[in-house]
Amino acid sequence: MSKENLNLGKAGEEDAVRFLKNKGYKLLRQNYKTKLGEIDIVAQDKETLCFIEVKTRSSFIFGHPSEALTQAKQRKLSQVALFFLKEHNLIKKKARFDVVTVAYSEDKPQLELIKNAFELDKKFTY
Repeated sequence: MSKENLNLGKAGEEDAVRFLKNKGYKLLRQNYKTKLGEIDIVAQDKETLCFIEVKTRSSFIFGHPSEALTQAKQRKLSQVALFFLKEHNLIKKKARFDVVTVAYSEDKPQLELIKNAFELDKKFTY
């Protein structure tokens, strides 16, 4: 990944964090990494634990940012989320997967929150 893309992704995540805080989310972890993969943001929305993927694009040339959340990526996020839940003894906690899309158009970010973007991959069990 190019340095330009890394910087774009980092800026998108920072904008997403501010966006989520403005919506009342409480940030718990950012860039939670394991040997299985990474979750961009772990946050609390009222009583629900949210695993949040941030998808950032500089334009819509290659489609909407949410289109980059493939089935394979969803499976990977499911694995990492379960690892987080087990590691922190939160298996019984209500949880969901959200996506924040960030598109930079005319130098102003356009952010969208997609709650319950996908379900836990059925291959994985608690």
